[in-house]
Amino acid sequence: MSEEKPIITFDDFIKLDIRVGTVIEAEKVPNSLKLIRLVIDFGDFKRQVLAGIATKYSPEDLLNKQIPVIVNLAPRKMAGLESQGMIMAVGDNEVEALLFPTETVKEGASVH
Repeated sequence: MSEEKPIITFDDFIKLDIRVGTVIEAEKVPNSLKLIRLVIDFGDFKRQVLAGIATKYSPEDLLNKQIPVIVNLAPRKMAGLESQGMIMAVGDNEVEALLFPTETVKEGASVH
């Protein structure tokens, strides 16, 4: 277990709204080495999400892919753009990997 982050309760965790959406637009953010701007469709709504993954993934790698996103985070400005969520990924200092469902699910499906 990591000593770097505080322990949270189950009640804290269930406050996260993690939904699966489909990437309908993807482009590198100008003047940024790492950021890709994604527009993700969740069925009932769309979100712009910025992800620092451009060193490993190209925008073309992400188009039409389903990906889990934390959708109830407060928006955050990066490179002059607003990110309205956070994609789910795994990694350490050597390997980074995005999480993709192995089956196609309905846009907006909840991750639990």
